[in-house]
Amino acid sequence: MVVPIGLLAIATALVLVRTEHGLRQAQSAAAAQGQVGFELRKLRRDGDAEARETGFEPVASAASFSAGCFFRGNLYLDGPAGLYVYGPEGGGPDAGATLLHTYRVGLELPAAPLGPMAVGTLRGASASELMVATAGEGVLLFAAGPAAGGTGSFRQLRPDASEMRDVTALLPLPTGDLLVGTRRAGLLLYSGTTLGQFRAETTGVPITALADDGAGGFWIGTRDRGALHWTGGTMEPVNTAAGLPDDQVESLLVRGADVFVGTPVGVAEVRDGKVVRRLAEGSFAHTLAFAKDGNTLAVGTMTEGVVKIPLNAAGSRRGIAASAGLAREATEAQPVVELLASGPDVYEVLADSFRRSGAGEGWESVVSALAGALTDGNISALAFAPDGRLWVGYFDHGLDILGAGVFEGTAPHDEGRGKAGTRTEHLEDDAVFCVNRLMVDPRRNTMVAATANGLVLFDAQGRERQVLTRRDGLIADHVTDVAATRRGLALATPAGLTFMDAEGTQSLYGFQGLVNNHVYALGVQPDGDEMLAGTLGGVSVLAAESVQRNMTVANSGLRHNWVTAVVPMPDGGWMVGTYGAGVMRMDKDGHFAPMDIDVKTTKAGHETVINPNAMLATSDHVFAGSLGQGLWVYTRATDRWRQRTEGLPSGNVTALLEHQGEIYVGTENGLVRIAERAVDEGATP
Repeated sequence: MVVPIGLLAIATALVLVRTEHGLRQAQSAAAAQGQVGFELRKLRRDGDAEARETGFEPVASAASFSAGCFFRGNLYLDGPAGLYVYGPEGGGPDAGATLLHTYRVGLELPAAPLGPMAVGTLRGASASELMVATAGEGVLLFAAGPAAGGTGSFRQLRPDASEMRDVTALLPLPTGDLLVGTRRAGLLLYSGTTLGQFRAETTGVPITALADDGAGGFWIGTRDRGALHWTGGTMEPVNTAAGLPDDQVESLLVRGADVFVGTPVGVAEVRDGKVVRRLAEGSFAHTLAFAKDGNTLAVGTMTEGVVKIPLNAAGSRRGIAASAGLAREATEAQPVVELLASGPDVYEVLADSFRRSGAGEGWESVVSALAGALTDGNISALAFAPDGRLWVGYFDHGLDILGAGVFEGTAPHDEGRGKAGTRTEHLEDDAVFCVNRLMVDPRRNTMVAATANGLVLFDAQGRERQVLTRRDGLIADHVTDVAATRRGLALATPAGLTFMDAEGTQSLYGFQGLVNNHVYALGVQPDGDEMLAGTLGGVSVLAAESVQRNMTVANSGLRHNWVTAVVPMPDGGWMVGTYGAGVMRMDKDGHFAPMDIDVKTTKAGHETVINPNAMLATSDHVFAGSLGQGLWVYTRATDRWRQRTEGLPSGNVTALLEHQGEIYVGTENGLVRIAERAVDEGATP
């Protein structure tokens, strides 16, 4: 049936009126609660030349995709490391795509992983923009430039409150308003001039998904409260009590009066607020899309690839059986990050590729993620081996051994991975998995790795030779730190200390005077005699493998008992990093003095969290890696701390290393290096 243009225009206008009226009601309610502070600013780092002025040089991790979107004829894929723009090849984005431009997190973009994307036109904007959610820096708004090549300009919508900057879902509305779902701060409404909570009942609700219902309202997916439907100025819940398979909503998809709600245990079809049938029961329905003529539901799962369900097939409320046409398509057992529909085709975003499913069966590759020098981005430990290779440990992905030439050139991704000088070796097994510390054993001149599953010993070629655990005399399997002493090695564990030397092993814990059994960090003075153990309950000073004294909040000037990092100073004192009180100086007599950190950033110096073993001392500086505040730099000549955030791929700095005048900074989202002489130039005063 052909709908007259006049009637279609009237229907569209009615929807807009209903949407506008409902939003104005919501905005009035938000105004009554008080708006929240925010900043809308243009990003000044729009070109590579200016980005390099930060002084940081990145080492590319393998690209990983989190979301995809078509915009202005190009394909946009994003992930933890940046935004990748692909142009059409052969007449369309599905005919093999070419990388046009890369915007890197921490350089051209703020230091936060990128997530869901949407396209819309906000109030006051002259054209549509690509909207990108970030996990910590609010919303990025990208306006494509007039020329081809994927270039353009960015604006950043950045709420003042940090919890409002952790964005999980975006929904631009026909009115020009923008709904912003957050991980912990609920649902926000941006009108172009104001930002506030959408409604009181969504404040603090963990948002997972948003979808327009096409009739003046929208659907909200939550982490623990099912789905919410905003319609006619009211909020209607649909949860397990109403028949949803689970109250954790992963995805939403609307078709007319029906909404399909994806959960970790299947999909529910909802009509008029009621669940009318369940589909793909038992499947982790992370993402949904309509395939072919709209009568097939494609379900992207976390473990089974794509499940395709013919919606017009006979099936009960309990689901459609495989015999009724349910088809499962294996995608190498990789989680399906997102499904996109365009014309007759369905596209799937995987962590390492972007693929198309056309009229035939199977998937064909459109984009393969670029290889990087690093296998992963979540870095926990760094060390240079005697042969000049850089060892990079990961929180949950083993370790890489990088060739000496890995930093040659500044390309965001090293297409020469595997070439002489830049070859990366990846090691990962049951023992080499969660790496806490890497250190060169000065006696054997080989590498040792403190891991969650033991102490791993390597030979000079980087081959794993032995794994030491409790059965070999360690006090615990989990080794949090390792340090070289005059006699051998000292190992920190959650159960105490183990000392290893030529005579064997011996352990020390609370019964022998250790201030707390859970030891996080070890430091040894250059002469190898005095050692400091940072624990969950304070610090212990040891000499000759015995406790000399203990310092806690109760008996000293220490401001927080949870000590995460320690480094020795030339005067015989120590720098002590804590989980909540920043960095403190401890002199050789055991007296503590606070090292004041910029109050305008932390609001109070005691709020600064130093990550485990993320401290480094050189002859000119002390470096401290923080949780969410970037890199803190103490300059000895000026006796001042300054903050570095520009150029870092993440504000969570997790590992530090000095080598030949360069400072290597590992984060939860990649690795960069900077000449030590340049660290003060871009620091925040």
